[in-house]
Amino acid sequence: MDAEKLIYTIIALQPACRVKDQADRPAIEVAADNLPEIMETLRNDDRLSFDMLLDHTAIDHEPVAKFELVYNLYSTLHGHYLMVTCDIDRQTALAPTMSMIWSAAHWQEREIYDLFGIRYEGHPDLRRIFLEDDWQGHPLRKDYKDPDMLEFEK
Repeated sequence: MDAEKLIYTIIALQPACRVKDQADRPAIEVAADNLPEIMETLRNDDRLSFDMLLDHTAIDHEPVAKFELVYNLYSTLHGHYLMVTCDIDRQTALAPTMSMIWSAAHWQEREIYDLFGIRYEGHPDLRRIFLEDDWQGHPLRKDYKDPDMLEFEK
C-alpha cells in the first residue's frame, strides 16, 4: 500500500485523525483523548497491522506551552511505516499510556517521564529510569536549569 492510500485508509477507519505534512514518511495527528482507540486500530486492523512501536519521544514546544508526543510505528506484515503525533498541554503534562498496546512503550514512557516529566495515565510502573529518584526537574525541558550546567552565549 502506498503512503497516500495508507493515510486515507487510516482516516476512513478513524475520522478523528488528521493528515500531518511530513516529508519522509506518512504521518497523522491525533488528539490525546482519541490516542488509545486510534493506536489500537492501527495495531489490530488487518489492513494496517502496526505491530511494532519503533520509538516514542517528545518535543518541548515551550513558547506555546505544549509537548508534542511522537510515535513511530512499523508493520512487519506489510512493511509500512507511520508517524503519529499528539499534542498535550505542557502544564498538566499528562497522556494516556500505550504500554497495554505495545510492550516497548513501557520503557519508552519511563524515559520520557524521567527526562521531560510527562506522566502516562495507566502506566503500570511509572518511575525514573536514568536519573536518581531524588533528582529535581526534568533535563530535556527547555526551561530546565541546573547549577552545574554550562551556559553558552547566543
